[in-house]
Amino acid sequence: MEFHPQYWHWLVFGMVLVIAELIIPSFTIFWFGLAGIIVGGVLLLAPQTSFTWQLFLWAVAAGGMTFLWFKLFKPLMADRTKAGISREAIMGETGQVIRAPEAGERGVVRFTTPLLGAEEWPFICELKVATGDRVAVTDISGNTLIVTKR
Repeated sequence: MEFHPQYWHWLVFGMVLVIAELIIPSFTIFWFGLAGIIVGGVLLLAPQTSFTWQLFLWAVAAGGMTFLWFKLFKPLMADRTKAGISREAIMGETGQVIRAPEAGERGVVRFTTPLLGAEEWPFICELKVATGDRVAVTDISGNTLIVTKR
């Protein structure tokens, strides 16, 4: 007695693998499940497809989608933001002094593009700076930048 899977066998198999991805989050099982759903769709359209061809189609579809995911799509989705690496993201950035530091008060520097979500930051500088001077970030102390005059 030979096993002849129906289209719904492949659909159930594919859905089980897709649901397994929720339990085992590797984002590889998903492609095998999606390939099973595709084979179920092909079998719905061509019910006389042999089991050998079904397995071959499933293996090719799963392998192809897995390859495309890791080589094409996943690199495009890489997080290139500087969030979470605050010190490294802000070091060396230059801005313009909009309020010079005075006795007991910190100055304020403005950047052309927001750094870590803010355009303006309080700063400390060892050298005397005036409004309009360009400064570069050398370090961070809490929420205050330590800068040097450019």
